[in-house]
Amino acid sequence: MKEPALEFRPMSSDDLVAVIDIEQRSYPYPWTQSIFSDCLHAGYSCWVAVRGGIVEGYGVITVAAGESHLLNLCVRPESCRQGVGAKILRHLVSIARRHEADVIFLEVRPSNEGARKLYENEGFNELGRRRDYYPADNGREDALILARTL
Repeated sequence: MKEPALEFRPMSSDDLVAVIDIEQRSYPYPWTQSIFSDCLHAGYSCWVAVRGGIVEGYGVITVAAGESHLLNLCVRPESCRQGVGAKILRHLVSIARRHEADVIFLEVRPSNEGARKLYENEGFNELGRRRDYYPADNGREDALILARTL
């Protein structure tokens, strides 16, 4: 039996239970429900990837003044390494292009090898580093700043 296709739709407040569950199971320092709610209320471009009625992952970007910023991209642990993250990222890139962004930026933990590999495979290049950007068990962790021309 063929697996249902991955479909994208704008995130709604009804999705937050599933999104928060994925976020909490994926990150040691997850976003809170209020952060996601604020993103929705601020009009950020928030998307969920759904397959067979299950939220497989999500992404949040902002687009303004010709630039886009990827704020969050996450795949539920059970669906990792199945291409879901790449599909979400490509969808978000297409949204940024539709809004006439010329470039998309993001920050990623140097320790997040899976995400770093995904971004590299999708054409992102390292621009620099933000010192002590992320909370970490041993204090703070830097962020790598990546960008891709659209």
